[in-house]
Amino acid sequence: MTIPVRRTQQIARHFTSSRMNRSSIPTAPWRATLIHHLEGMDMPVMSLSTLHHEQNASTAPSGQWTAETAAFSPRARTVVYRGMWADQKLDPRNPAPRNPNVYQTDLLTLTTDVRMEKVSEIFPRSTAATPNTSETLQSCVGGVVEAVIWAAHVKTQWRIRGRVYMVGLDIQSDAAQPVRDALSAWMRRQHSGNTMDGLEAEAETWCWDKELTLSFGSLNPSMRGSFRNPPPGTPISQAPAPGLGLGQKVDDLHDEIARKNFRVLVIAPEQVDQVDLNDPERARRWIHNLKANGDEATWITTEVWP
Repeated sequence: MTIPVRRTQQIARHFTSSRMNRSSIPTAPWRATLIHHLEGMDMPVMSLSTLHHEQNASTAPSGQWTAETAAFSPRARTVVYRGMWADQKLDPRNPAPRNPNVYQTDLLTLTTDVRMEKVSEIFPRSTAATPNTSETLQSCVGGVVEAVIWAAHVKTQWRIRGRVYMVGLDIQSDAAQPVRDALSAWMRRQHSGNTMDGLEAEAETWCWDKELTLSFGSLNPSMRGSFRNPPPGTPISQAPAPGLGLGQKVDDLHDEIARKNFRVLVIAPEQVDQVDLNDPERARRWIHNLKANGDEATWITTEVWP
């Protein structure tokens, strides 16, 4: 089952509209089960699929592609689930300062190097000068993807289909307002035992930059150092620029080179396909669809034959 293009575009326009307020999207019915399954995995990995744009250099202007001048081919890679946006679990190994715990979301996150091919496959490249440059894109609204999770310990498969947003160093800039508006619609206020006035005061101190740095800090020093690698996919005969090289460790949470290449990708689910294969005689499957209705949205769950 796929998400119709027209419906996807409608939902995307709705969620990036300035009319959307926080808590516009209710808690997803699948959220608790999915998180429980992910936290029970030895390594919470998922397969992320995208469409690769094959440039037809003989007919297309330099650096551009259109439906007439490009072919599309599928790509898939294994990525690591890094928690829910604005709702990361407390990790004593993470040296980054935390935001106040005032929000809950259903937004799956992963981290990436902006120079990797999946970025150019998900996000527009109209402003990109050349591939493999960290200046390609900062915070922006991307296309649609599918993430597949096989939780073997509970014999359940998840297919998560939705739009992706990229969070970069410019997340608090005017240019990143569409990303903040879209993600804010998913950020539900939590009651953490404080009074309403206390909760509001905490929410006022919540910072997008701090959340991005928290994601960078959640990686170990070797993983942070990978953002100082030579540009992925370039010939090994090409000497890396100063400061780049394999095997580096980064302790500085604001390392200029690593943070220039580091991005958080946020998946906003629009359809979740859940298949439970625990009982071989009675497998079960549910399709959860997010429906927009005016300024609000709701999840519709339908049980279907597996």
